[in-house]
Amino acid sequence: MTTTKIFVSPVVIPAKSPVAFMILFALLMFLMLTDSIVSNISLESAAFTQKQDSQSLQTLTVTRNIKSDVVLPLSLTVSTKNNIVDGDSEHQNSLASSLGVREKRGIGKFRRKLPEHEILKSDELTKKFHGRVLEFFNRGCELHFFMTWISKVGSFGRREIMAAESVFKAHPNGCLMILSRTMDSVQGYRILKPLLDRGFKVIAVAPDFPFLVKNTPAEAWLDDMKSGKKDPGVIPLAQNLSNLMRLVVLYKYGGVYLDTDFIVMRSFKGLKNTIGAQSIDVVSKNWTRLNNAVLVFDMKHPLVLKFIEEFALTFDGNKWGHNGPYMVSRVVRRVEGRPGYNFTILPPMALYPVDWIKIGGLFKMPKDRAGSRWIESKVQQLKRQTYGVHLWNKQSSKLVVEEGSVMERLMAQNCVLCTHIYSS
Repeated sequence: MTTTKIFVSPVVIPAKSPVAFMILFALLMFLMLTDSIVSNISLESAAFTQKQDSQSLQTLTVTRNIKSDVVLPLSLTVSTKNNIVDGDSEHQNSLASSLGVREKRGIGKFRRKLPEHEILKSDELTKKFHGRVLEFFNRGCELHFFMTWISKVGSFGRREIMAAESVFKAHPNGCLMILSRTMDSVQGYRILKPLLDRGFKVIAVAPDFPFLVKNTPAEAWLDDMKSGKKDPGVIPLAQNLSNLMRLVVLYKYGGVYLDTDFIVMRSFKGLKNTIGAQSIDVVSKNWTRLNNAVLVFDMKHPLVLKFIEEFALTFDGNKWGHNGPYMVSRVVRRVEGRPGYNFTILPPMALYPVDWIKIGGLFKMPKDRAGSRWIESKVQQLKRQTYGVHLWNKQSSKLVVEEGSVMERLMAQNCVLCTHIYSS
């Protein structure tokens, strides 16, 4: 309550003047009434402010309660016993970060519109895609290889160059096409020039994504994504576009698809309509999961069409691997043994000889004589039994290739430029 102090100047009044006495009495009453009104106004103002604060607090509390009830799907099976995540742990941080941003910004499960992405754009360069593919592969190619690169051109580094080198070490007359808008540039040409100077057939081509999905089940999927009928999800869009692009390019042209973190160690000429198992059951020896990092298929193969259909019908952008390794595993499990499908499943040792959890061991130098013997044994085993080694780049990209390690031996044996072997 506000206290109003009243200051009265001394007034000389004749003691016996009735008029003066009445004037003084009226003045005192007026001042007392003014003080009461001011006090009441202050009380009402304070009460109103307190009521507003209370309402604001209630609104804030309700908002927080609603926000805490939003559940964003995260499909990762965690084994607390062994502290192992089912699905490559390399993807957890980026996925958790995406989920956190969506929650922080108040984004729910559904984004209304597919974000604009470079790879989806059509222009004069992408319109030449089909013609460039036919022209490039009409050069007496021993085998047709495809890779995809949706990252920045500056990120195509020594590890990726090593993968390209290994293709030509095993297939000197092979042709390698890198589907990439960023690499189809002056800077990309400079990166590939050392291989071109040695006569190898390699090119980066900006893909025409709408053309690639045309007349496939993925065409309707892309339309639904663009119109907002489907949610792109929290997984980086580039990852799922890469999963799809490898399928549609193989379906339309046929050939070999390789991830850019795969070192080829042997010719693929003997492989036909092949997919590799990543893991098997130790008792039954049956495969438990396949992987799509390496795919070898003829043009318009029915299994590849099934992969595209499954991608389009069951797409989920919130689960890592759902549209990639898990997707090909689902389809093969359904069609395996059915007539009309002719394909081969290779054991893990053929394409995925080292699990992502253990890949770091290939980069370490031997610490003693026993370590040296293990490295020699491992190198010889890989030379005999594998077509190549998947490096699980997210797990190993920051590792340095130490001198005397298995990886140093593999790179030295399968390179054609053979520079920067000890760099990560």
